[in-house]
Amino acid sequence: METALTQKLNIQYPIIQAPMAGGPTTPELIAAVSNAGGLGSLGAGYLTPEQIREAIKEIRKRTNRPFGVNLFVPEQTDVSEDIIEKMNNYLNESRTELGISLNSLTPDLKETFKEQVQVVLEENVPVFSFTFGIPSQNIIQEMKQHGIVIIGTATTVEEGIQLEATGVDAIVAQGSEAGGHRGAFLGNANDALIGTMALLPQLVDHVAVPVIAAGGIMDGRGLVASLALGASAVQMGTAFLVCPESGAHVVYKGKVMTSSEDSTEITYAYSGKAARGIRNDFINKMRFYPGIIPAYPIQNALTRDIRQAAAKANNPEYMSLWAGQGVRLAKELTASDIVKQTMEQAAALIERLNKTRN
Repeated sequence: METALTQKLNIQYPIIQAPMAGGPTTPELIAAVSNAGGLGSLGAGYLTPEQIREAIKEIRKRTNRPFGVNLFVPEQTDVSEDIIEKMNNYLNESRTELGISLNSLTPDLKETFKEQVQVVLEENVPVFSFTFGIPSQNIIQEMKQHGIVIIGTATTVEEGIQLEATGVDAIVAQGSEAGGHRGAFLGNANDALIGTMALLPQLVDHVAVPVIAAGGIMDGRGLVASLALGASAVQMGTAFLVCPESGAHVVYKGKVMTSSEDSTEITYAYSGKAARGIRNDFINKMRFYPGIIPAYPIQNALTRDIRQAAAKANNPEYMSLWAGQGVRLAKELTASDIVKQTMEQAAALIERLNKTRN
């Protein structure tokens, strides 16, 4: 199943492990996927430049195969003190339930994107991917000068067209089924909820660079369907969440294994940005919030203490449990076994289809 993208990335199989920020993408997981023939990816959006450098070193201790680093393109946020104060007051109910200190402070946000990018360049990472927007042309050009493969994220055809115009080497077509944050950067994220199987062929028809299908793909069936619709590879996240190599919290993994296709929803509750996760008490509670949810990254900073306390208390009802609609198909296998089984299932399916055609 060699494609234009597997050749460009120098990987054996058209499988990319999604760069899930916040802990799941450990050096062990990334290296295991890369060693198995796919492309492991570090979700580095929340990491400091020093943490990114250390993670890259740890990955390289475990594999000499290509891997990627993913960053969040920063966004301009203007949120009034009044909106933040009202949200803090509402969140204090959850803090009281968790037994942690109440908060009335405005978060101090330090922008480190340029420093994060510098680490990717200095470490000469094979693949750089990004979401939430498009980096400056200077950054794109610097990556190209270093021979780094660049992958952007699109939720609509127009976003994909804009990404191609900036010089990316490939585009992730993120369908509405996908777990975690939406990569939408043009218009309203709620208007960009196109399913993977609808978005993929339309995007393929409008760009010349390879397209990567993401959202709801959990096994060989999703891989074959994506390739049939024109994808050069698939990006799988939820499928790797419960691997032993995943850094996801143990109760997070438990919720993934007991959830079904209708257990997830898109919410702004945790971060102020649209993201798909497993429904819990916090998401339900935030539905009744009468005010404006501060935009990302303000809300993300405001809920951090709640999420951390919940993790410490093994309480999934206040944790951000990002997962896609394919969650029922998750299996407790090693990362290498997931890659292997996906490829075996895809090969068997293609053979069966060929026999049916003949």
